[in-house]
Amino acid sequence: MTDLRGLPSVDQILKQLETAGLIDQFGRPLTIEAVRFVLDQAREQARQGKLSELPDLGGVIEQARAVLKSWLRKTMLPVINATGVILHTNLGRAPLSRAAAMAVAEVVQAYHTLEFDLESGKRGSRSVHAETLLMRLTGVEAAMVVNNNAAALLLCLSALAKKKRVIIARSQLVEIGGGFRIPDVMAQSGAKLVEVGTTNRVHLRDFQEALQEPAALVLRAHHSNYKIVGFTSEPGIDELVQAAHAAGVAVLDDLGSGALLDTAVFGLAHEPTVQESLKAGVDVVCISGDKLLGGPQAGIILGKAQYVDKIRRHPLARVLRADKTCLAALSATLSHYLRDEAVQEVPVWRMIAMPAESVRERAECWRSELGFGEIAQGVSTVGGGSLPEETLPTWLLGIESRQPHQKLAGLREANPAVIARIEDGKVVFDPRTVFPEQEAGMLATIQAVFRHH
Repeated sequence: MTDLRGLPSVDQILKQLETAGLIDQFGRPLTIEAVRFVLDQAREQARQGKLSELPDLGGVIEQARAVLKSWLRKTMLPVINATGVILHTNLGRAPLSRAAAMAVAEVVQAYHTLEFDLESGKRGSRSVHAETLLMRLTGVEAAMVVNNNAAALLLCLSALAKKKRVIIARSQLVEIGGGFRIPDVMAQSGAKLVEVGTTNRVHLRDFQEALQEPAALVLRAHHSNYKIVGFTSEPGIDELVQAAHAAGVAVLDDLGSGALLDTAVFGLAHEPTVQESLKAGVDVVCISGDKLLGGPQAGIILGKAQYVDKIRRHPLARVLRADKTCLAALSATLSHYLRDEAVQEVPVWRMIAMPAESVRERAECWRSELGFGEIAQGVSTVGGGSLPEETLPTWLLGIESRQPHQKLAGLREANPAVIARIEDGKVVFDPRTVFPEQEAGMLATIQAVFRHH
């Protein structure tokens, strides 16, 4: 067994640490913790016979440096999304517009009027920020913002339907990413789930029969991340509203994706919009902020004041409320819609609206600069639980490789990492989701990784 007396003492190491600069760089308490960690590891490995030679003073310090860097290593890093998936859930969904990013920077670097009224000099309300813009944009009586759409749905059900019946089509008992299931959320809220119809076919009469008994809500959960095809049917939102209101029951529409623009204009299937639900007479609508709206993660509740005010007073409302960064980014994003500039300024819509010919021109420029690769037609997807199976025509830069998965790994090791995909044995890059200012760095990385193909 190795003689552990050969290890340098903590006092010896501390004297050397000042010279090595670790304390200046990482702070004294954390540096001492790292040194002790290295010494403990060395002792344990020596006891197990896994260490033939004890580290000397310099070795301990260098190991401590490596440990400190590992402990403080950033885990949320910028990447270049060359996959062609516009709302890539694993890559943070919607990138913010420049104005939204600047708005966030302004509120986090100084004090601001989150809940302060400059005119009166007294406490104000955070609801005057994004919520006022939402009301102006959609024409609703009331609006509120929470931290995501799952929270919005849970809050609405808790406030409006605890211990009461909520009627929903069996075909809409969805599960989205992370195991979020509508039935589980309803159970957590205390609402009583009432399923009607069958998996593939639900009729208006199914709702009408269920409405013969007292109920708090009719819930419509939009198929935002899946399709049921074949022998299917569901009543439209107009029919649901009429049937529910005839029975004196409110309608809650969980739209999810948060489309404020008509996706059909851009060659995609029509995604139900907030405006359509409100026009149909829906009482409360819930949407996400970071999907087709193109803003930060947020849950947005819109609707009639009698319901939204009740939701706002529920104890969970404070637990789930949005923070200052969310409200700042969301307000800036909503301003783009009010100025009729969303297609030009909101990155999600700019990517969706990008003509295939413009994509091809960028791909051709990439190939020309690289001096290798092939240009081929392909498809981009919206992603992010929106418009399932819908694609946009695009052009791809494809590079042949005998080891495509190894090349993908090499691209991910770059700084910033480049995220691409494999198609027909080639590593392919879709210009639709790459920002122009990222191109130079991405091409340099591709050159380095594919130097010998």
